[in-house]
Amino acid sequence: MKNLLSAVFVVSLLLTACSKKETPGFAAEQNVKIHYDTAAVDSFSAGATSIDIVRQIRMSSQKYQDSIKQAEKLQKEEQKLKEELEKENKKKLEEDKKKTEADKKQKTADSPPTNGVKPQ
Repeated sequence: MKNLLSAVFVVSLLLTACSKKETPGFAAEQNVKIHYDTAAVDSFSAGATSIDIVRQIRMSSQKYQDSIKQAEKLQKEEQKLKEELEKENKKKLEEDKKKTEADKKQKTADSPPTNGVKPQ
């Protein structure tokens, strides 16, 4: 019986000693996530910027990047259209030159040679 009582005492002592201890009060570890309403501008900055303003800056910069891309696309399209118009204009000019040369040749071939004699 002595052995049984001593064994129960040792087991209860081990259970209490090995149990997880929680300390009450201010020393207790708190897992609280602190929410800041500002964000540092950069590591060299003396101040901070509001989270809302940072969000607006990011959104506006994305809009700005999108507008730049769109402007570049428009410029490329305009350049393509100008090149096509220039090609068409060159073709038209060449055709007009060919027509005028053909007309001149036809006029010279149709008109009789005048050897300095006036017809009466």
